[in-house]
Amino acid sequence: MKNKVRELRAAAGMTQQQLADLVHVSSRTIISIEKEQYNPSLLLAYRIALVFGVSLEELCCLEENKELEDKEYENI
Repeated sequence: MKNKVRELRAAAGMTQQQLADLVHVSSRTIISIEKEQYNPSLLLAYRIALVFGVSLEELCCLEENKELEDKEYENI
């Protein structure tokens, strides 16, 4: 799932480890989220959104991800 974690973290001048410490996960988890290899739980996504002062919708690109998924279902 597309997200803005890397973009927001970089704009804040924060390391992956610093973000991980703030949201109580390992830096490996943040790396996996940024590479879109792992989708965070709702609670983890909420914690990350709070750190950056953005909504869950913005953090997780929910509108864009919904549109992509809708297009996949249209092709079935």
